Amino acid sequence: MKHNQSTEEILANSFSEQADQKVPTTHGHKNKHNANFPDEDPNLYDQSANSTVAGSSEGASSEPGDFCAQITELTNDLQRTRADFENYRKAVEAQKSQAMANAKYATIVKFLGLIDDFDRAITAYPEQLQPLAKSFQKTLRGLGLEKVNSDPGVEFNPDFHEAVSVEEEGGETEIIAETLRPGYLYEKTVIRPAMVKVRR
Repeated sequence: MKHNQSTEEILANSFSEQADQKVPTTHGHKNKHNANFPDEDPNLYDQSANSTVAGSSEGASSEPGDFCAQITELTNDLQRTRADFENYRKAVEAQKSQAMANAKYATIVKFLGLIDDFDRAITAYPEQLQPLAKSFQKTLRGLGLEKVNSDPGVEFNPDFHEAVSVEEEGGETEIIAETLRPGYLYEKTVIRPAMVKVRR
């Protein structure tokens, strides 16, 4: 005769059956959460890693070359700029020097008439003005101005002398007989020839 099962045994068996129904069998089946994803190939990771490393090495190898090229270009630009500035500076200095020389030349030319008057005063009053004449001539030499040699007996030179008359005496050499107006050199260049009488 079979014994009736207790209430506790019946409930325990019921819970055990329900637990067996809820737990799916995983043997031979894929997890439902991974069902939509294909099996991953480990080689894909290796290829991706290799390509990333190769790209990084290419970028690293090309960047230093580009940097050196930029440095070379900037250096060349700087050298050209310095050369242009140096040429500009020299041109400005040359123009400045030329402007000063022109102004000095123009001033001296304007003073030639005053110098002539002073020479005539010295000739008229040699004793009184002789000390002043020496100082005056020294000042003129300091300015780069000096008289053309046109003393009587000096051979006539058309580069330094301007003849207003010629006295024929049967000779072959033209020499200065008299100075009518002194000539001047400015820094070894004739700015006014001496006006003279010549005899031959």
